[in-house]
Amino acid sequence: MWKKSELREAPAPLEGPVVGTITGGTVIWFVLFLGQLPFYSWYADRDLTWWVWTCLAGGALGLLGIWYVRRRDAAIKRAAEAPDAT
Repeated sequence: MWKKSELREAPAPLEGPVVGTITGGTVIWFVLFLGQLPFYSWYADRDLTWWVWTCLAGGALGLLGIWYVRRRDAAIKRAAEAPDAT
């Protein structure tokens, strides 16, 4: 029996502005967090404070993501500039 993966090769992965994408997402998480802070008592009355803290966690994880993708991009550039060792 044949498999669908045997019909064609997988496409090459797409590379885009990864640092900009992660930075934009992080900014959005922090803006959502700051936008919800004035309404914290409203969220607390309805037992929905997890919405506020989820936005803060998204922003914090986004900072970690920015650090990671910047180091990744730097490593890719170094590898591209280095002469082949083989």
